[in-house]
Amino acid sequence: MGEMTSLSEVINALVKQGYTLDFNLKSSQLSDGENPIQEFPEQFLIDRHYRFEGESDPDDEAIVYAISSIDGKIKGVFVNGYATSSENCGEEIIKKLKTRTD
Repeated sequence: MGEMTSLSEVINALVKQGYTLDFNLKSSQLSDGENPIQEFPEQFLIDRHYRFEGESDPDDEAIVYAISSIDGKIKGVFVNGYATSSENCGEEIIKKLKTRTD
């Protein structure tokens, strides 16, 4: 995708590639609070991820995950903090997903 330096640049580029669903736990796109990557993690794969480190503030550290269903019909992004800013439930979801190898 070329050199991108901000979280928003990566998310915008992923949206252009079809990663349009927001998999974040409090997303307004997810009806009734159901999150498909949480409900059916075996049906989703991490296609790639991007790490961002805050220069002076650890709270600025985050990882953006590009996630798609095995059949490729559902594509979206999941943003999670890491280190001290990580959400435990977000980490648990990511641990259940496998990384796409093809």
